[in-house]
Amino acid sequence: MQAPTKATLLRIYLGESDRAGNLPLYEALVLRAREMHLAGATVLRGPMGFGKASRVHTAKILQLSADLPMLVEIVDEEEKVRSFLEAVGPLLGNGLVTLESVEVLRY
Repeated sequence: MQAPTKATLLRIYLGESDRAGNLPLYEALVLRAREMHLAGATVLRGPMGFGKASRVHTAKILQLSADLPMLVEIVDEEEKVRSFLEAVGPLLGNGLVTLESVEVLRY
């Protein structure tokens, strides 16, 4: 697949315990992105973070959280990213979603 020079980076911030039916939400998002033939998706697990409620989630032993921060990143053409967002919108709830224009150098 030839990557476009100009693309859109989608970032979806959520918690490890967020669910979409039987699946973790991050897994459901990646599977849906694959079904929709997006260029690719990556899930990153954060060792520490906080969100809107200012509650700290951490992987430190003494403060072990069962809900670590998760980040799903997808890069593709803007139209495909926006179609994906429309399709998964009902799953996202109160999650934070960001979009930014990027330049793809290689794929």
